[in-house]
Amino acid sequence: MTIQHYQPTARLSNATVANGFVFLAGQVPENEDADVTAQTANVLAQIDAILAACGSDKAHICEAVIYLPNLADYAGMNAAWDAWVQPGATPARACVQAALANPKWKVEIKLTAVQK
Repeated sequence: MTIQHYQPTARLSNATVANGFVFLAGQVPENEDADVTAQTANVLAQIDAILAACGSDKAHICEAVIYLPNLADYAGMNAAWDAWVQPGATPARACVQAALANPKWKVEIKLTAVQK
């Protein structure tokens, strides 16, 4: 089996592809001073680009895990998520409260998809 690494660094790859599955590392916002809705939209745009580079898209997401340091941001995160996710192709999803590596990050999203 061949494993492809997308944007590898010494510590991690932004994604790996194996047997038609696309595994994304946790994606974090680039706009650290924005509110949770804007940060989530930024992360989802990054996810779109990574999935496209790996031969997939949001309609092919199997599972998503969303990390929020503050559950008070749940509704704001969902506003961006609900506007982005493809109706009829919503993935299995979990959302958990967790401390993130950077205190300015309000959201981190990790997911698994399949290639088209």
